[in-house]
Amino acid sequence: QELGLLLVILFIFGEHLVKSSPENDPYKTLGVSKSASQTEIKKAYKHLAREWHPDKNKDPGAEDMFIKITKSYEILSNEERRANFDRYGQMEDNQAFGHSQQQGYRSSFHNSFYFDESFFHFPKSRDFADSKYLLHHAQFNSDVLPDSYRRPYLIKVTSDWCFACIHIEPVWRESVQELEPLGVGIGIVDMGYERRLASQLGAHRTPSILGVVNGRFTFFHQAVVRENLRQFIEDLLPQRMVEKVTDKNYQSFLNGWQSENKPSVLLFDQVPIFPLMYKLTAFAFRDYVRFGYVDQGEKYNTPLLRRFNINTHAPTMLLFKEDTEKPADIIQARGMKRQIMEEFVSNNKFLRVPRLVNQQLFDELCPVKQFHRRRKYCVLLITGEDQAFVPGNEAFLQFATANSKEVLRFAYVYQRQQQPLCQALLQNHSIYHLMNAQVVILERRSPAGKVMYRSVIGGWNGSEEDKHRLYEQLELLQRDPAYLTSDATLPELNNEMAPMFLIQWMNTAYDYFLQIYDDILYSNWREMMPILSLIFSALFILFGTVIIQAFSESGEDKPQKAKPRERPKAEEDDSSRPTTSSRPPKKDFVEVTELTDITYTSNLVKLRPGHINIVLVLSEASKNALLRKFAKEVFSFSGTQTLHFSFLNADKHRQWMPALLALTLDSAQGHSDDEESSDHTGYVLALNGYKKYFCLFRPVFTGDDASEASAAFDSSSSSSSSSSSSRATSLEVHHKLDRLGLWMERLMEGTLTRLRVHAWPSLDPAHGSAES
Repeated sequence: QELGLLLVILFIFGEHLVKSSPENDPYKTLGVSKSASQTEIKKAYKHLAREWHPDKNKDPGAEDMFIKITKSYEILSNEERRANFDRYGQMEDNQAFGHSQQQGYRSSFHNSFYFDESFFHFPKSRDFADSKYLLHHAQFNSDVLPDSYRRPYLIKVTSDWCFACIHIEPVWRESVQELEPLGVGIGIVDMGYERRLASQLGAHRTPSILGVVNGRFTFFHQAVVRENLRQFIEDLLPQRMVEKVTDKNYQSFLNGWQSENKPSVLLFDQVPIFPLMYKLTAFAFRDYVRFGYVDQGEKYNTPLLRRFNINTHAPTMLLFKEDTEKPADIIQARGMKRQIMEEFVSNNKFLRVPRLVNQQLFDELCPVKQFHRRRKYCVLLITGEDQAFVPGNEAFLQFATANSKEVLRFAYVYQRQQQPLCQALLQNHSIYHLMNAQVVILERRSPAGKVMYRSVIGGWNGSEEDKHRLYEQLELLQRDPAYLTSDATLPELNNEMAPMFLIQWMNTAYDYFLQIYDDILYSNWREMMPILSLIFSALFILFGTVIIQAFSESGEDKPQKAKPRERPKAEEDDSSRPTTSSRPPKKDFVEVTELTDITYTSNLVKLRPGHINIVLVLSEASKNALLRKFAKEVFSFSGTQTLHFSFLNADKHRQWMPALLALTLDSAQGHSDDEESSDHTGYVLALNGYKKYFCLFRPVFTGDDASEASAAFDSSSSSSSSSSSSRATSLEVHHKLDRLGLWMERLMEGTLTRLRVHAWPSLDPAHGSAES
């Protein structure tokens, strides 16, 4: 009888599993076949997720159905987990039964049986509200880790059948509701689905709670209560980010902008300790702003409250820049929110005239020019640290404050601290030899360092005449962007605020020491093994080096005759070549083809719509020099797919240029010099073969005359005369293309004059025009 009763129970249990199998089949849940592709699975998941999302579907079972759809997609979208399901025929949620029990059930009821979660009523450690915090491996490395340098993250590691996780769930939910509005990032890692991410975090059991700050993981080992979790977050933040300010030290705190090159923020509040939200804001903007805190409840701070007329009934934030007597901005609100505080600080990240101390600050203050966007110019004062330059620096600050505009950014730099930058802009001159500071107006053109600039004539000593001259040049620049006539490639700025190597090494060693201490204290030997292995490997190498040196043969110390080295021929050839550009090349060459009878039709007459051929006219004698200069000037534009580069040998095709100018439809009186001239060496044409027009670049004298310099890139200018052409021939031939870069900029902007023709002339003098 007992045996029969056991068989009946097994039969009923097996029947229930068979009936429940469709409900746990991810293929049937998503409505796809077992041979479905990832595209079909993803399409079905999106359709069902929209249909059963609890926010849109008010069915009582919508939330459970949405979770089942999500889990089914997580299994089928992962090839490894999908293969396991196809092999064993079971959902991964049944891990609580144990591997051995699952094997026993599979042997008894074959591979087609499934477990029904509703039949066993096992509780789960997370619900639908936690789904927005779920982290995946790729998302963690691409989003969370970089963002941990701006705000801390609190991460819980759990699994679907973690009973201990259920006990901490109420405390966890209260902590999330408290910490997330303050700016703490929240994350949940399901160890059953994200084993790779759990291994990266070093979490090998559930539940585990850890914090992530500056890319470093720290585990929480205290009792899971809300106060401990809050204190854990505070301990993760770097120390001394917020300075306590009183009536005695506030002046020295505000004057710190000179040494640290940052604005200062003061928070006035009644709380005796620093608010966590204020600490989190200080952590997010620690690279830009200095933060101080004033306790309004202390009696000795009363004079300070009166000085700045502080209302003690609500928290107040004051932001100071160069003027320490009057705040540049102020905000006061009851129950101040994180968004208000961060927006207030973000709008005042820089001083009125900050000092360029690193490349990151330069990139943010003077962004690279973007096509079809409003231009932004950087007015840079190159000055010194000596006392003699202080009056001029203060006058520059007054001028910047009075002429603040959205398109203008004012900054200054110390020449001794940023010598490579100043040498590029001052052409190897020194402000100490020129006896006064210099003002340079520049516009960045590429991330590689190319800028267009113009130095203000007469230098800068802060006089009214200097202010008037600078004001006039800025007004002229905003009316005519071509006012910037000089170009240069700037090197990367030195990081003046970078700590010494010894300090960096000590900080790194301190972090490792804390990690080892934490692992020893909590016996986390699995995480300690890589560090211990590294330490013992370093000791072994050091010990082995000492042993080898101690027992090395004395014969190795005998001096050997140095063999004379012959300088390689290739090295001599390279040294004899003149350097054509200081720009780090993105590729080895610029492809320039010759216009001949064979390539003329494909490169011009039948050129594809939207494509332009940039043609350099040269002679046999000037071929090498002009091609090198041409490649240097057009190098930054060679990545554009619609631009092609060619050259035309005027010695072989003397009649082509005169014939082209004669065919110009809108030729004016100013073109007569081009037609009569027999030497077109150095001319550059931008030819649009499809629309039958071209833009013309004429080489001119590149001296100090601004009127002649401006004509170098204006194809519509009529000031190109025979006298300027004769002076240009007296220079070295490659100087004819000195302003080609500016002309190319205007070509890309579409501001050059277009000269139209009926048809393109033929390269063969016997034919009138090429077929179009």
